[in-house]
Formats: sequence, structure tokens, C-alpha cells
Amino acid sequence: MELPGRARLLAAALGGSGVLHLVRPRTYEWLVPPELGDARAWVTGSGVAEIAAAGLMTVPATRRAGGWAAAALLVAFVPAHLHTLRVVPRRAVPLTVAAVRLPLQWPLVRIALGVARGR
Repeated sequence: MELPGRARLLAAALGGSGVLHLVRPRTYEWLVPPELGDARAWVTGSGVAEIAAAGLMTVPATRRAGGWAAAALLVAFVPAHLHTLRVVPRRAVPLTVAAVRLPLQWPLVRIALGVARGR
């Protein structure tokens, strides 16, 4: 069974983001709330988890598990998005990007849940 278009885009986005987390971790470290501790460890771990979820979604036998993993990751990223709103420079473009990222989590979670449920 082929991965539906939206799910394919989600897997590509998660996989690409995961690779960027590993290749350019400093880009993401400021997004980690300081209360969580070592930002590099969180960035590395989330990058590996994103790549794993994307990989699971692309294989029919593990697709549902990948959908659940992707949904959990996307929900887990909400605190980082909220933190971003607190620390982002108060200029139009960065503030707009930070504000738009949070509500975009919902449709991404819905796509991941659709994959998890076999739709």
C-alpha cells in the first residue's frame, strides 16, 4: 500500500528536519526551553526520533507505528513552540513565523493520526 500524499509530505518533512537537527544542531538549540536541560542532547534526540518516525511511516509493515510516533513527537514539540514565542526577537518576520508554527502543529498531528489509523 502506497503512502498517501499528505503522509508522504509529513514523512519527508520529519526526515528532513531530523537530518537538519543532526547536521546543524545550533540552529535548533535556542528552541529548547532551558528548564529541560542540555539543549544539544534534546536536539540530537529529537532529530533521531524524527528520522525514525519518518522511516517507520514509509514502510507498510511499520506505517501505523510511525504515525503514532510522529503524532507523539509533534505534540511533544508544543512546549518548544511556546518557548519560541517567549524568546523570539520582537520583529515582524520572526514573530510571525513563531506564531504560525504553533497552530500548524494541529494539521500535522491530524495527518500523523490518519497514518496511525490506517487512513
